[in-house]
Amino acid sequence: MTIRWTYAFIDRPRPAFDAACDFWTTVTATRLSELRGEGSEFATLLPDGADACVKVQAVASGTGGAHLDFCVDDVGEFAASAVRLGAEVVADLGSLVVMRSPGGQLFCGDPWRGQTARPGVVRGSRLDQVCLDVPPSVYGTEVAFWSALLAGWTSLPGALPEFHVVKPPPGLPLRLLLQRLDGERPASAHLDLACAEVAATRAWHEEHGAAFVAAFSGWTVMRDPAGGTYCLTTRDPETGALRVQRESM
Repeated sequence: MTIRWTYAFIDRPRPAFDAACDFWTTVTATRLSELRGEGSEFATLLPDGADACVKVQAVASGTGGAHLDFCVDDVGEFAASAVRLGAEVVADLGSLVVMRSPGGQLFCGDPWRGQTARPGVVRGSRLDQVCLDVPPSVYGTEVAFWSALLAGWTSLPGALPEFHVVKPPPGLPLRLLLQRLDGERPASAHLDLACAEVAATRAWHEEHGAAFVAAFSGWTVMRDPAGGTYCLTTRDPETGALRVQRESM
């Protein structure tokens, strides 16, 4: 099953939905689509001269996070493949199937609609990765699941033992990173941006309401105005490649 395109979903609680839309359209140099859904809970971040690869969703409960949508030619076949590998179907809406990985990560299968043009780098940064935060008890299972499901992607260990990278073929907009957590807690996910200069990107994001959380070698944890955490990494925003030995992102 070939993945034709991918979307990163920014999931935020309903009261914080507008703040999330305002912040993420600004830092990705996009404009907001018309709201969709029965409760106007969905919006797409529309770039100029390229195809969208980021959407925002208002969630009814919980603190939100992130998830991936995979665009394919045959959603039913994709869902069946995922189920054979250990996923479960949460909701089958026909043209859209919501699933949960063996470790508890939500993701969706969606029809491919001809998207091919990846958005460019914005002020030295690019939102190019979804990081799955995986409890230790299911980390090996999750690595095996995503490596098998994403046929044609390159699956390889990260620079540190707690990371595993699943890289898409050239042209697709989003990478997948699996991070083994220090302790047992429910699976979650967050967004990562590759940055030419993390300090400059951090300052720009803080101007628009983001807050610094913590700094590590290779990445800086931030919190957006909607309360969601994300990371600024020192990877190359053009290629996604590591620029410093032993960077883990």
